[in-house]
Amino acid sequence: MTSSITIPALQGVVDFALSHETNWPRSMFHDNGAYAGSYEWQETGPWAEVVGPVTERGGPAGVILHHGKPVAEWGDPDRPDMTFSIAKSYLSVLAGLAVKDGLIGDLDEPISRSVDGPHFSSAQNAAITWRHMLQMNSEWRGVLFGKDDQIDHHREIGPDGDNSNKGQLRKVGAPGSHYEYNDVRVNALAYALLRRFNRPLPEVLKERIMDPIGASDTWRWDGYSTSWVDLNWQRVQSVTGGGHWGGGMVISANDHARFGLFISQNGNWNGDQILPQDWMARSLTPTPTLEKYGFLWWLNRGPGANPELPSNAYNALGAGGNCIWISPDDNIVAVMRWLNSADQPAFLEMLVKAIRG
Repeated sequence: MTSSITIPALQGVVDFALSHETNWPRSMFHDNGAYAGSYEWQETGPWAEVVGPVTERGGPAGVILHHGKPVAEWGDPDRPDMTFSIAKSYLSVLAGLAVKDGLIGDLDEPISRSVDGPHFSSAQNAAITWRHMLQMNSEWRGVLFGKDDQIDHHREIGPDGDNSNKGQLRKVGAPGSHYEYNDVRVNALAYALLRRFNRPLPEVLKERIMDPIGASDTWRWDGYSTSWVDLNWQRVQSVTGGGHWGGGMVISANDHARFGLFISQNGNWNGDQILPQDWMARSLTPTPTLEKYGFLWWLNRGPGANPELPSNAYNALGAGGNCIWISPDDNIVAVMRWLNSADQPAFLEMLVKAIRG
């Protein structure tokens, strides 16, 4: 392990990250052959089949930016690794671009008005809006790319999540009525955005955001073997909102840090307002069904908020200990890779205290 630190007080923070690695296997498969994601969420059965690429992970790595400058890094921050649900926050930003381009005229408009086909045409799904999908309370029901949304019914996330009832069918309610962290539904949002842009989402992200902010060319965004769709008489792959069944975004800590800095600047880069001026304010507004959630971003709000951290801090989280954490009060952008999820609060508390001196 290597590290580079310009603020001496951060040495203990970096040492903590290096010594609290996730217990996820580096091969991403346990000795019994179970995929790490399936093992984490207690999944079995045909819906749990891994249908996307799986990339062996590296060791703990990370980057800390303060006032936009790197003040600490550890591990191999240039190594592209799977990042799981951090991809959801990238989808949120692409939705902002779609709003800017006029491809989404109103977040409260039903998706079925601009995306045809079976996925948003049923009696349950026809009234679902873009806002519902971004807030994870759509109650979308169906099968997409071979995955039934039922697999994530009753899902709980976090170190203490009880997934003993996960996958048991739940009677869904009206759109907007119930928060549920459901990867099939996020994949349906990615599909809807693909249809509106009429281009593969990785191309849009690269051209409109990642290249302008100076990201590397080592990242990629995969879908499933089952997620190829016809678009403009071509077969293109609809990407996923994570690596739940393989696939998802494979990216380095340094590229995440650039993205986080871009977001911390309200979607502005070198004077170019890439996102709508109000997009991040809208994205960080608590949802009616879960106060600690915005448009696919986690907030330090509500009953579970950490009082030791700024109330306006927010983050993108991915399974296995992946995080982009942003604190406007402290001008911090921190990226953590493979830091044990249960130890992330202690890491962030140490970080804030070290920066504030």
